[in-house]
Amino acid sequence: MSPAAKKVAQKAPSKTGAAPGKKAAFSVEEKAAMKAYAQEQKAQARADRSREDGEREVLAAIAKMAEADRALASRVHALVKAHASTLVPKTWYGMPAYALDDKVVCFFKDAQKFKDRYATLGFNDKAKLDDGAMWPTTFALKAMNAEVEKRIATLLKKALG
Repeated sequence: MSPAAKKVAQKAPSKTGAAPGKKAAFSVEEKAAMKAYAQEQKAQARADRSREDGEREVLAAIAKMAEADRALASRVHALVKAHASTLVPKTWYGMPAYALDDKVVCFFKDAQKFKDRYATLGFNDKAKLDDGAMWPTTFALKAMNAEVEKRIATLLKKALG
């Protein structure tokens, strides 16, 4: 190892724990999502949580979205209610999500949340989407039409097994 390389290797990590020259801080959006998650966990720990509480929280999260994302999220919410009514609405990192036995099965992430170019519909490992050795779990969502709604309904039904 060259003397210059040894100096770099011996350099102490920054106070944030990041390697020298690396960005360690979370983005403002990531920090907000983590804060929302912590608040959600505190609210869930309280007794008497109901489906209605979760529904109210999901609708409030949808109401805060930009118009295009709000329209998509509202349709996803309606599709979940129609095709996967056993899922309980809740927020997850501030996003609309739907759970079974307190485990998130699927969620909607609006494009504005992390300044993405499209919204996403995602499924966690509780969803039974297994298809061989590899399968998709997150889907880009740019527009809603009859074909997209049919695909989402099929995914929701499959996710529940």
